[in-house]
Amino acid sequence: MREVQLGSHTLRSHGVAVARIHMHDWFIFLLLVLIVAILNLTHPFYRYVGKDMMNDLKYPFKDNTVPIWAVPLYAMLLPIAVFLFVYWRRRDVYDLHHAILGLFYSVLITAVITDSIKNAVGRPRPNFFWRCFPDGKDVYDKLGNVICHGDADVIKEGHKSFPSGHTSWSFAGLGFLSLYLSGKIKVFDQRGHIAKLCIVFLPLLFAALVGVSRVDDYWHHWQDVFAGGLIGLVISTFCYLQFFPPPYHSEGWGPYAYFRVLETLANPPPPPNAIIVAQNEHNVGRQAENEVDDRSNDRFIGLSIDSNSRSTTQETETERK
Repeated sequence: MREVQLGSHTLRSHGVAVARIHMHDWFIFLLLVLIVAILNLTHPFYRYVGKDMMNDLKYPFKDNTVPIWAVPLYAMLLPIAVFLFVYWRRRDVYDLHHAILGLFYSVLITAVITDSIKNAVGRPRPNFFWRCFPDGKDVYDKLGNVICHGDADVIKEGHKSFPSGHTSWSFAGLGFLSLYLSGKIKVFDQRGHIAKLCIVFLPLLFAALVGVSRVDDYWHHWQDVFAGGLIGLVISTFCYLQFFPPPYHSEGWGPYAYFRVLETLANPPPPPNAIIVAQNEHNVGRQAENEVDDRSNDRFIGLSIDSNSRSTTQETETERK
């Protein structure tokens, strides 16, 4: 099938129409943003933390190697920059719109799942001791549970260890980018250009290193990082496949909407006038058939009446004789 002419389906010509088609998706996107904000304000479950548990929670309270403000930059803005570069080359509004929408959903669904589990589980971070007792003097109640006297916000954040938000966001955004790149450069075209895999694995490597930094900074246990990476990678795959064929597919380099446009151009629908003419011809044909049927019925009725009258006449003559 022939491709859509470059520049014929751009943001200026078809952007508003494409956005209107996905108006409900963008509305749900805004709702997800609101849910994420509410979850961040929600207090997590304050799990019981006894003195014997503190041996695994006394790691140093360090700063983040990857600050939280940097996560949206590489997990969202970096992929969007790649999408814009591809759009600049191909001028395909469907590819740009669906890539951005799929990325946003990948990150936000991951964020909702991650924050919901964080608040429900309430697992203490490896540096929880110093969050709870910044002066190093631990205090417990009669049941053996901690009585924290540190900053309330720091303690609240200390109960959000499982799963890792940095890691889940990283794999949600960069995992989506990895799938996008694998489709665009046709990694699985069966030509054996294995060097293309280096481009595909690079975003995943960066996301994995972010997860490793969370363990090195003593903000997460290794199980938190593993679970966060798994959540982000699974959600990004689901969101990508909503708009694009699998990367190993022969048409994996473009969105489904693009190929639907190709089919429409290859098999254009008949113009409205032609449809009306065809309907009129069909109605005329039906009317003519109905007239023929009526005439046949009339002839049949006439023959029946004539035969009945003849039989009646014959019976009368027989009676007279």
